[in-house]
Amino acid sequence: MKMDLVEEILKIEEIQRQRKLKNKLLTYNTGEKKHLKQIEFHKCQKKNRWVFGGNRSGKTECGAVEVVYMARGCHPYRDIKGATSGWVVSLSTQVQRDVAQMKILNYINPDWIQDVVMISGRKDNYYNGVIDYILIKNVFGTLSKIGFKSCDQGREKFQGTSLDYVWFDEEPPYDIYMECRMRVLDKNGDIFATMTPLKGMTFVYDEIYLNKFNDDNIWYEFMQWDDNPYISEEAKQAMKASMSQDELKSRQFGEFLDVGGRVYPEFDENVNVIEPFEIPYDWQDKLSIDPGLKNPLSCHWYAVDYDGNVYVVAEHYDREKDINYHSEMIHKISDELHWHRNPNGMLEALIDSAANQTTLASVKSVADLFYEHNILVNTNVNKDVFSGIQRVKSYLKNGLGETKLFIFNTCKNMIREIKSYRWGNGDNPVKVDDHSMDELRYYIMSRPENKKQKEELNIVQKEKERLIRNLRYKNRGLM
Repeated sequence: MKMDLVEEILKIEEIQRQRKLKNKLLTYNTGEKKHLKQIEFHKCQKKNRWVFGGNRSGKTECGAVEVVYMARGCHPYRDIKGATSGWVVSLSTQVQRDVAQMKILNYINPDWIQDVVMISGRKDNYYNGVIDYILIKNVFGTLSKIGFKSCDQGREKFQGTSLDYVWFDEEPPYDIYMECRMRVLDKNGDIFATMTPLKGMTFVYDEIYLNKFNDDNIWYEFMQWDDNPYISEEAKQAMKASMSQDELKSRQFGEFLDVGGRVYPEFDENVNVIEPFEIPYDWQDKLSIDPGLKNPLSCHWYAVDYDGNVYVVAEHYDREKDINYHSEMIHKISDELHWHRNPNGMLEALIDSAANQTTLASVKSVADLFYEHNILVNTNVNKDVFSGIQRVKSYLKNGLGETKLFIFNTCKNMIREIKSYRWGNGDNPVKVDDHSMDELRYYIMSRPENKKQKEELNIVQKEKERLIRNLRYKNRGLM
């Protein structure tokens, strides 16, 4: 009889062992080695939780597990009463597929999955594709939904849905963060994020780390390599050997420091950003465009005074629209500004040389399409990034401390980009959210490098210029 009981116990233990092998969620943080900070993250009852961690500190792992806890309804520290709906937000679809999506699938048993809807790739091989959403069977006998989003889709793709939670895998743009906060408002849901603070002192530093609004729902913790009991000392030393001391502060300890720093530390919002005023007709120069369809198309209007000071006076910035729409908006803004046209009645603009290329979807290039809409684009622009950046720096503040670049405060996207524009690894900036920065360089590089200041005019010359200027305005019906 005792032997039968022992055999039954052994069978039960074997079943439990097999279940654990099949269900990785059961083995998470249950061994002799435990990641204590991951457990503290899951225990926290705050509605806005952030983990600032270095690479391989375990931050992404706890974010993925938290999503699966929510979807399955089996959270060890929260009372979940039914099906949930949430988003996993990555910086791009490629990062989604390779990082957050893979981590989540690692903790989901295949027999929990009711359905998978794909953005790209095959449904029967969803591990190697990009997932739109997964329907998960939960412990209540209903279905929870895990949706996947990427920041490069733009804020508009984050509207409308009421959610129980949003997980940010790495730092999102501020507008997407705020949009997601609106999505969880109805259900009093959760925002949680796991990130390495490589962008420096952004809104996350101010609103989360400093908690400048004194929000009682905000909680954060720092994770470093030493907090992760599964990283060997050999691996730590190997990673340290490949990084500078400054980089280690972010990638090892999760501290708020830039690897390379701001591209334009010369930019001073109190100096370079000004209130709009009516630009004299003679100051009007060119438009500059960075084309984009899925990515934003950035267009700005540039003016230059007699001393060579450059003014950015208006902007058009929109995504996922066709050339017809962009051209209509560019002409509309130009009409409002009474912007000059050439003798053929066309607006003149600088544009990326890529606008000369055709695609499979059209036999005409972007430059051709703009031309058909009375916008003459010059694709012969200087795209040397390093030289262009140095020239922009000299306009923001030259060696004498003089400022020669002024941006109207209505150009919000350019101002946002110039504040967040940062160096990546190597000699180039990070290629994210930089569309205005590209076309700003195109324009500044088109300016004469050593343009002399206009000589002081005598009374007769000033009167002559006034008469010519009045004649131009009269011919355009502006007087």
